Amino acid sequence: MSAGNTVTLIGNLTKEPELRFTSQGLAQTTFSIAVNRRRMNQQTQDWEESTSFFEVVCWRELAENVAESLEKGSRAVVTGRLEQRTWETPDGDKRSKIQVIADEVGPSLRWATAQVTKADRRTGGAGDGGGRNAAQASVPEPSIGSFNYDEEPF
Repeated sequence: MSAGNTVTLIGNLTKEPELRFTSQGLAQTTFSIAVNRRRMNQQTQDWEESTSFFEVVCWRELAENVAESLEKGSRAVVTGRLEQRTWETPDGDKRSKIQVIADEVGPSLRWATAQVTKADRRTGGAGDGGGRNAAQASVPEPSIGSFNYDEEPF
């Protein structure tokens, strides 16, 4: 994670995580998370609620594990960094959006329980190999900072 650009969100998935693979064989999962806020209006003494929606992008083994573990409605904790993506439409209009590039994603245990199963990293994917073939699993991962993503987390 980069210093100064870290965000943690806790909310509910608004749709099923969508798993795709790049042409280089890297797994990418995207999902949307709704974050609710509740505050007391001091003038009316009524509770007011508001919701913000964030697009989350996960890569590699994290992407495969999220796609296998979470579903629409799941409450999740997401930690990552904000990144702005810019593109041009076919009409020539410029568009941009802010995404959360996830470093960590997990189920929230505030109102639920979870059973954790450690993924077998020797197969190059989540648990059963993640559905990738050997050629895709051998794609070198770019290093981010000094953290080695090939290390076992436990």
